[in-house]
Amino acid sequence: MKKILTQFGVCALAVALMVPLGQAQSAGLQAAFGKDAGTLSDKFSGLARVMSGKYDWKPGPGVRSVGDVFNLIVKENGMLAGVLSGTPITGAKPEPITDPEKMQEALKDSYVNLQKAITGLSDNDLQTTVKLFGRDMTKQAALMLIIEDQHEHLGQSIAYARANGVVPPWSK
Repeated sequence: MKKILTQFGVCALAVALMVPLGQAQSAGLQAAFGKDAGTLSDKFSGLARVMSGKYDWKPGPGVRSVGDVFNLIVKENGMLAGVLSGTPITGAKPEPITDPEKMQEALKDSYVNLQKAITGLSDNDLQTTVKLFGRDMTKQAALMLIIEDQHEHLGQSIAYARANGVVPPWSK
């Protein structure tokens, strides 16, 4: 009986020690996504600056232009921040931004709002079901989907810059 109680005590202690670790990992997830959004903000706003004057350039017909990609990022950030915070964007679609300074500002502002939405999530919030692109998914899955998509668009934007002889600012 003493052996069983000792084993039970060891198991209980192990579980008690693991609970804070699991909570820290979830809280760390929000911080990691928030940090990643900050990195994307720096890179996209930097590209928006160095690609000034080339917003209309596109590699071919039927493909997004430089400005189209930047505007898409601003739109995605607003949409995702709305989904995460429970305040979806409604109203008329805004006009595309064509001014380089306004674009840099819009990108930075959209990422600040997204970071606030991300870091304001609790562990339970991450598992809340939301609708994105007509599909049900958790807030965590929505966040992962959009952030992953934005990394793809970052690669696209870097390729656009290099095709125009522009070196991304962090590569200098």
